[in-house]
Amino acid sequence: MDSLEQAFEQVIKYLEQQSDKISSIALEKWIMKLSPYKFEGSTVYMLTDNEFNKNIIISHYKELIEEGFENVLGFPVKVELLIRSVTETEEKSAPAASPDQFGELTFENFVKGKSNELAYAFSMAVAGNSESGGGVNSNQTFNPLFIYGDSGLGKTHLMKAIENEVRKKNPDIKIIYTTSENFLNEFVEAIKIKDMEQFHNKYRGADFLLIDDIQFISTREALQQEFFHTFNDLYNARKQIVLTADIAPSKLTLLEERIRSRFALGVQVDIQPPDFETRMAIVKRKAELLGLQLSDNICRLIAEKIKTNIRQLEGTVNKMKGLTEFTNETPSMAMAQKVVKEIMIENHPQEITVDRIINEVAMVFKVNPDDIRGTNRSKNISRARKVVIYLLKEVKGMTYLDIGKELGKNHSTMTIHYQSIVDEINKNKEFKHIIEDLEKNLKS
Repeated sequence: MDSLEQAFEQVIKYLEQQSDKISSIALEKWIMKLSPYKFEGSTVYMLTDNEFNKNIIISHYKELIEEGFENVLGFPVKVELLIRSVTETEEKSAPAASPDQFGELTFENFVKGKSNELAYAFSMAVAGNSESGGGVNSNQTFNPLFIYGDSGLGKTHLMKAIENEVRKKNPDIKIIYTTSENFLNEFVEAIKIKDMEQFHNKYRGADFLLIDDIQFISTREALQQEFFHTFNDLYNARKQIVLTADIAPSKLTLLEERIRSRFALGVQVDIQPPDFETRMAIVKRKAELLGLQLSDNICRLIAEKIKTNIRQLEGTVNKMKGLTEFTNETPSMAMAQKVVKEIMIENHPQEITVDRIINEVAMVFKVNPDDIRGTNRSKNISRARKVVIYLLKEVKGMTYLDIGKELGKNHSTMTIHYQSIVDEINKNKEFKHIIEDLEKNLKS
C-alpha cells in the first residue's frame, strides 16, 4: 500500500470524527468510494466512478476532503477528481515509460535563470563532493541539501542531475535515488517479511541518499522514526543527503520537530517560477531537443502565456511537435496560439455562464435544468430556481431586469426570490454551506 493510500485512510478517520459536517451515510456513499490516484505538486488526484458522483462530491465535500488532507499531511493541498474509466483508458493507451526516463536529466540540459540559480549552484556543489573520494562530504556545508518549490519547476531534474554527475565521476559510489513513497513501500515490505537488516544495510550504507517528496513520510510515525535514524547514521558518517518537497521544511508541521531541525543543519533553497528569459530559453531548448524549428515569435508567444510551470512549457512544445508530425504542417503562430489556448483552458477556471450556473444548481438539487427555466412550481424546482436567481445576482452580477429576461420571468419578483434565499442562508447553516459550495465551485 503506498503512502497516498495511507494518507487517505487517515483522512477517512478524520472525517469520521466530523459528524457535524458530514453524516456517516454520506461518508460511506461518496467519500469512501473514492480511490487515491496520485499526488502531484500540491494536488491530490482521486478517482470516482462517473461525472454525477464527481459533481456531487465537488459541490458538497471537496473542501472537507481538502481539510482532511491538510490535517493529515500538515500542509494545504488541492483535491481534484478524475473519472475512473476515462483515466484507466488513457493509461492503457499511453506509451510505456522508458526505464531510463531520467537519463537525460543532467546539469548540461538544465536551463538556469534567476529563479533557480542558487538551487543549481548548490546541487553542482553537492555533486562535486563525489570527487573527494567515496562520496564523503568534506565540509558538510550542503548536508543536507533541501530543495523546495511548486511542482514542475525542476526539483527532480536537479536530483537526477546530481545522481548522473556523481555516477559519471565515480561509478563505484553507492548512490540511491528514491521517492518517499518507494521508501515507505520498501519499509512496509521489510516489516512484512521480517528483514529490516537488509533495509537498513541498503539505506544506511549509502554514500549519497536522494529522496524526492519527503513530505510523504509524515503519513506514518514509524516511518518518521526510521527516516530519523537513517538520517542520523548518514549525517554522522558525513554521507550526503539531498531532499525535495513542495513546501518549505518549516511548513511540514506533521513531521516531528527533531526531523525538521535536522533539515536546518545544511542548506535550504527554493525554486521559483521562471522569469520570461528563462521561459524563452526552456522553450528553445525543448524545441531543439525535439528537432522542432520554432521562430522567435512563436517561442515568445509560448513564454509570455505559460508562466508558472516548466512542464506546461515543455508540454506545449511537445504538443506542437506532435501536431507537425500528424498534420505535416510547419509550426506557425496560428498553431502555437491554438495549443497555448488549449493549455490555458486546461489550467484556468471555466467561464461563469448562465447555463453553467443553472446546470450546477440543477445537479445539486437533482432537478432538470429545463425545469428551472420552465413553469413547474413544485417545491424543489421552485427552490432551485430561487437559488439560480441568487447566484446570477451574487456571482455573475446581473441586474434583476436581466435575470428576469434570462429566465423568462417577471423581473419584479426577482427581488423577492433573491431575498428569500438570503433569509434561508441566515437561518439554515446546512443550506448556507450548500450555497457557499456552489459559489466556490463556480469560481474555482
